[in-house]
Amino acid sequence: MDQLDYTIHQPARLQIMSALCQLSERERVDFTYLKDHLGLTDGNLGAHLATLEGRGYIAVDKEFVARRPKTFVAVTPAGRQAFAGHVAALQLLLAPK
Repeated sequence: MDQLDYTIHQPARLQIMSALCQLSERERVDFTYLKDHLGLTDGNLGAHLATLEGRGYIAVDKEFVARRPKTFVAVTPAGRQAFAGHVAALQLLLAPK
């Protein structure tokens, strides 16, 4: 039986992982897009990204675009697997008995 992943289970992190897992394997989004899409503050999103990055669920890359710093975020294969397991565990909990 798949187990709930309490790193992902937190609502903001669940939203982040859900948004990132909808991207293709090679796609990534920038920090500002993710912040606006999810309605989070800079600090809140940054803290949640750090937690997810620490678990190896996401990759965060900082680059310069047109001489300005830009942060990009992508889900890792381990993150996709953890998210799929978390969703499966939720489905088991919600399934009629």
